[in-house]
Amino acid sequence: MAGSVVFYQKLGFHLIRGGRHSSFSSFRFGEAFVNLATASSYEGKWWGRVIFRVNDIDAYHRSLTETGLNPDQPTDAPWGERFFHLVDPDGHELSFAQLLL
Repeated sequence: MAGSVVFYQKLGFHLIRGGRHSSFSSFRFGEAFVNLATASSYEGKWWGRVIFRVNDIDAYHRSLTETGLNPDQPTDAPWGERFFHLVDPDGHELSFAQLLL
């Protein structure tokens, strides 16, 4: 859990419960929340994807790389958004997107 707590804090998420040595942590990002729990039954299973909207995808991408994270490069999608993916230390895929319309 410690690696994921640091990871989400680098993303700019605000820790509201739990922490590095907790078995449950909750983060807020704007109006969205991410809850993390340690559970061996989830290891190695893809659980889906959480998508977060941001106002300036390129600026956010730069800020993450400056913290040492390595997100995918931003890509323009045919459905009208620019996005990139990033995997947390426990293998959960996150998507960050900016509407282009």
